[in-house]
Amino acid sequence: MMRFRRQISFLGQFVLCFGVTSWSPSARAAPHFTVFESGQVRPLALSPSGRFLFATNTPDNRLEVFEVRENALLHRRSIPVGLEPVAVAARTESEVWVVNHLSDSVSVVSLDATGNGHVVRTLHVGDEPRDIVFAGAGRAKAFITTAHRGQNAPYDPQLTTPGIGRADVWVFDAARPGDTLSGTPRTILNLFTDTPRALAVSSDGTTVYAAGFHTGNRTQVINDGFVPDGGEAKGGLPAPDTNFQGIPRPEAGLIVRHNGTNWVDELGRSWDSSVRFSLPDRDVFAIDATANPPALHPGAFSGVGTILFNMAANPVSGKVYVSNTEAFNEVRFEGPGTFAGSSVRGHLHESRITVLGMGSVTPRHLNKHIDYGACCAPVPNVESEKSLAFPQSMAVSADGGMLYVSALGSSKVGVYRTAELESDTFVPSEADQISVSGGGPTGLVLDERRRLLYVLTRFDNSISILDPRQRREIAHVPMFNPEPPSVVQGRKFLYDARTTSSHGDSACASCHVFGDFDSLGWDLGNPDEVVLRNPGPFVNEPGINPDFHPMKGPMTTQSLRGMANQGPMHWRGDRTGGNDMSSAQPDRGSFDEGAAFKKFNGAFEALLGRSEPLPDGDMQAFGDFMLQVTYPPNPIRALDDSLTADQQAGRDFFTGPPSFEGFSCAGCHTLDPQANPGSSAPGFFGSDGRSSFTFLPQLFKTAHLRNLYQKVGMFGLAELPFINPGNNEFLGEQVRGFGFTHEGSFDSVFRFISNASFNRSPENPTGIPLGPEGDRLRRQLESFQLVFDTNLKPIVGQQVTLTARNRATASPRIDLLRARADAGDCDLVARTRVGSRASSFLYLGNGQFSTNHRGLPPVDDSLLRRAATSDGQPLTYTCVPRGSGTRIALDRDSDGLWDGDEEDAGTDPSVPAQP
Repeated sequence: MMRFRRQISFLGQFVLCFGVTSWSPSARAAPHFTVFESGQVRPLALSPSGRFLFATNTPDNRLEVFEVRENALLHRRSIPVGLEPVAVAARTESEVWVVNHLSDSVSVVSLDATGNGHVVRTLHVGDEPRDIVFAGAGRAKAFITTAHRGQNAPYDPQLTTPGIGRADVWVFDAARPGDTLSGTPRTILNLFTDTPRALAVSSDGTTVYAAGFHTGNRTQVINDGFVPDGGEAKGGLPAPDTNFQGIPRPEAGLIVRHNGTNWVDELGRSWDSSVRFSLPDRDVFAIDATANPPALHPGAFSGVGTILFNMAANPVSGKVYVSNTEAFNEVRFEGPGTFAGSSVRGHLHESRITVLGMGSVTPRHLNKHIDYGACCAPVPNVESEKSLAFPQSMAVSADGGMLYVSALGSSKVGVYRTAELESDTFVPSEADQISVSGGGPTGLVLDERRRLLYVLTRFDNSISILDPRQRREIAHVPMFNPEPPSVVQGRKFLYDARTTSSHGDSACASCHVFGDFDSLGWDLGNPDEVVLRNPGPFVNEPGINPDFHPMKGPMTTQSLRGMANQGPMHWRGDRTGGNDMSSAQPDRGSFDEGAAFKKFNGAFEALLGRSEPLPDGDMQAFGDFMLQVTYPPNPIRALDDSLTADQQAGRDFFTGPPSFEGFSCAGCHTLDPQANPGSSAPGFFGSDGRSSFTFLPQLFKTAHLRNLYQKVGMFGLAELPFINPGNNEFLGEQVRGFGFTHEGSFDSVFRFISNASFNRSPENPTGIPLGPEGDRLRRQLESFQLVFDTNLKPIVGQQVTLTARNRATASPRIDLLRARADAGDCDLVARTRVGSRASSFLYLGNGQFSTNHRGLPPVDDSLLRRAATSDGQPLTYTCVPRGSGTRIALDRDSDGLWDGDEEDAGTDPSVPAQP
């Protein structure tokens, strides 16, 4: 302890000057962990010399540093960075950049010759950054992908403007990124695609390739108002018009795909007259990294895939490989297809690597051995064991001859000769696959000097060392994992295609990408099923038959995030426990989310083609995991949680007078962040689990509103009789084919609020007026709903690093973080170095921070700031989810022994002490 105190300059002065009472949390408080399930993009990187391997420890919010030995990795340091790090790149032997997905930041880490390091700079960037590369002359520029939004972005995201790309690439001078919080980007390039993800660099560093993530497949939905009633004979939906029992289906919309000329359905009929936009399907973009500033090359690669995971460039040929999946959402129905003669069962997606050449786009199906005409053999089987699902990171040998790809859903690494991949002459074989013991491989790097592959396995948060020549794993190195056992045990059922599908190529994550959605609509009704009773509960008395017909029409993929405390599941609430017992809040009957989630078990047979449902224990584990995954903070709402004048006006009307059948907006879309306080995830954020919306052909569960900002990007809707007219002309190129409401046919929140049912009338005297006054109110309602409350406050994840150079710009942000912590929005953690040691602090309120030594009294924030600006030791503040501050700042392994005390005692803070 005295050794630690002697290392303190300004921080030591408080011990002599202030008689402050020490504080400590309970010694064995249950650790708190918030599950985000952020998708890793580039979680591994070698240092230029190959001496060190860097790994993003996503759940622990750290950069792990390993010294590379012969067939081994020696752990050297754990360096705290931002929340949910998903990518890492080494600029030099002594500087590493880490992309923090939830913190909307990049941590610049300085390292010494032993691998010890600390954050010296935090760059604020756009929302949910995902990848980073260095390119240009001398690899001197940093390129970072982000969404086209976020509180730290220096622009209006134009969420209500047609024709705006939703993806950005921020470019910095890596040696001189600038002194403001967001640095001084050389440029921010906007990409006309939806949500960016991966980057790749040509071997000479002159070209950077940037890919969208949910890039789509030129499908969209025709609103049911344009589809004639009466079925195929009347020009409406293709047959069948009933289920196998002869019960007529409800009228619904129709998914169409662009065939290069027209928007056509499965019968080849054109629906062009009902479409008011085009989908150019720009997937991958090339950037001239040598331009000043870097600039996009003309054009883009199209038809690459529906969901693009990662990219790698061949250092010899220059070709670019893109790992992806291609969706077949235009095919209707799940189930055996007996009555309808059509089903997507067992063939939702194909896992592919698409080869980009000079003006060429050549997809290669990795599982061409699969006989999709046959279903559904028990697993494992010969066919499923050859399959590779959800290809992720890739590495190409220096001679350009071999490609290695991690398969997240197969727990394998695929090995391909690039010539055979490009010519499509490869033959899928287990002999060309390497199993990884930890499961869920994401990141992959090739160490050619040692002839090894390093693979990060997400299921158990470890690193496998593989011998690619002998096709075997030779070592498995765990990283510390703070996740609860229920998360670790249940995660695999989201991704594991070998277990959950007969062909071994599909899983829930096919559509629910990293537990979220795929930005597509699907018609997954099942004509071979029966009508199911709808037990409610209902906001008001249903005006139509409320029961669940098995043929439901197109519906957009819903996120699996934030399902706890939200009642029955699916758009209609047809996954419900309400038919098993009576319903009561917070967790009985229809409000029992665990029971509702188990109703999804039938999808493993009907959709994924498994021979039987998952065993009850596996389904329980899957549900225990999924019900912990939460939404991130809203990236549009102000960091201080305030609303603009328009947003506040929208909120006042939303929660105010009745606007539909005697109900206010909030009368259906309940907003109560404190609802069911004893729940694991308290709060109603647009839905309390009841059903409503009687002006539709079917009854729907009232939808939550936490993720509307994610659905922006489709603009253009022809005139409908039940929607106020206006802005119905052709609006040109858009980035998404699916927008708002259950089927995704509404192009904006404004359009939905323009439903005539909400208009002011003698029957609805407090509704929304027509004309300019009403349009302004609709815009205000839209602006509020785009910043709708979520389970976490906007400040969560935000961070700032204080240095001697940036006090003027950093201090106001630190004040904001403190103010929001005082308001109860987050726990506030501060980290610095004291001498050669890392030290962390937890904010207690009133300007006081606890140290990670139980014997030391709290430190005043002013002393921490003085140390950072005078001693030259950067100090990083981070707002973390409430309840997690003690674990993150003071007691990493939650064993009751604080980290600083353990280090003084020579024990490891990441190894729990035995009770």
